[in-house]
Amino acid sequence: MTTETQNNYLVITASGEDKVGLVDRLSSKIAEIGCNIEESRMAVLGGQFALIMLISGPWNALSKFEGQLEALGSQLGLTIIQKRTQQRERAQPMMPYQVEVVAMDHPGIVRGLAGFFAKNGINIEELQTDTYPAPHTGTAMFSVTMTVGIPAEAHIASLRGNFLDYCDDLNLDASFEPARG
Repeated sequence: MTTETQNNYLVITASGEDKVGLVDRLSSKIAEIGCNIEESRMAVLGGQFALIMLISGPWNALSKFEGQLEALGSQLGLTIIQKRTQQRERAQPMMPYQVEVVAMDHPGIVRGLAGFFAKNGINIEELQTDTYPAPHTGTAMFSVTMTVGIPAEAHIASLRGNFLDYCDDLNLDASFEPARG
């Protein structure tokens, strides 16, 4: 396979004031130059649009796209940062697990969860948080949903038990289950 036809990879992050049509215009430009969106995460946080995207394509198409990003960002009102990368290679097999935590909102929940997983050698692959008022009482609630990559040799039952004990000690309602799909 030649360098001109093999896939190369580019990660872009973009942020700016949210407005209708941003995803359409950005994805249209990517398709127009002959590249593909491999993975992406997009959200509106406050009034700001935020995106991280992995794009693949031949090196020349990605180079052309890189050359157009500053102008495209200006047209769309986005700050865009780019970085060449490669396909992710794992040193060892990982089992994806879905972790969900709900608690009354207070500072340090994410830090504590991240510390627990880091101490156990587990990578957080994806993380999403939200705050909302509890039904009936209006109490500020906090939810965390994450996917973690657990090394295949890990003893899941012990890890799960330790995690649920950790959450119980902090009055966090939690689940720890194999990821679906």
